[in-house]
Amino acid sequence: MTIWNRTETARFLLERDHYAILTHRRPDGDTLGSAAALCRGLRMLGKTAHILTNPDLSARFAWLHTGLTKAAVQEGDTIVSVDVASPQLIPNIYADLLGHIALRIDHHATATSFTNAELVDSASASCAEVVWDVLMEMGVRPDRDLAEAVYVGLSTDTGCFRYANTTAHTFSVAAECAQANARIYELNQDLFETNTLGRLRMQAWIVDHMRLLREGTMAVCAIPKAKELELGVTEDDMDNISSFPRTVAGVKMAATLRETSDGNTKLSVRAIPGLDATRVTVKFGGGGHKGAAGAFLRLPLEQAAEAVAQAMLELDGQ
Repeated sequence: MTIWNRTETARFLLERDHYAILTHRRPDGDTLGSAAALCRGLRMLGKTAHILTNPDLSARFAWLHTGLTKAAVQEGDTIVSVDVASPQLIPNIYADLLGHIALRIDHHATATSFTNAELVDSASASCAEVVWDVLMEMGVRPDRDLAEAVYVGLSTDTGCFRYANTTAHTFSVAAECAQANARIYELNQDLFETNTLGRLRMQAWIVDHMRLLREGTMAVCAIPKAKELELGVTEDDMDNISSFPRTVAGVKMAATLRETSDGNTKLSVRAIPGLDATRVTVKFGGGGHKGAAGAFLRLPLEQAAEAVAQAMLELDGQ
């Protein structure tokens, strides 16, 4: 495995063609925005590029990938993953691509290498920022569509610039997106200022059912699949729901667990600066950032919740 900087990555992308871009399971704004921006940038340079269709793509972000996707890798494709921190995050339908992915572009500090080469910048708040820098190295002149894709990625991964991972570079890239005519106000309204009734009902349920630990400084909330169905929430409603328990006064670290359709559990942990969410998730084979990390547990929801609560209680110095 070779570690590259932005210039080396740009050179690699310029030298090759026929790109298939891979996003991660349960895709968020960063992986989807990064993929859209990279695909559009490559096409601007005359390359053939597509995003591999993600079966978990929700209606909220579907517009990002309109006209950019294909369902399968073709012979001769150069496969690039964006914002995929570990092989476990590759969608199941693309599991056979493991070992054939040429390049990984990412920003997760705790990650598992699985490609021939990688560009990983853990100092960047989002993968979209890294993609933007690479595209600028390649000489791409961004249009509105590309800039909006990058803005979606960096704004969603920073909570609209509220999270501790936000840097001067984040603001700089956001400003360049605005200069490229990205619809900043409209995107912020759609992504951060609008709530459905389903999401509000779920937030109310979380308030009533989350478990507080360590005198209210930690919280654990396990959400059954049946409850999601009962409340009628969509994946869009549940986007970033894991950040909600952390907003309760006094809570410094919060773990949100969601039951998956196959009976396993998805874990998301959020923590304030000074605490490290990855210290919980790595115990279950996951990773991420100090402020936001995740893992998949092959355990039923209740059993997973107990295991996570115990892992949080065992943390020393937090």
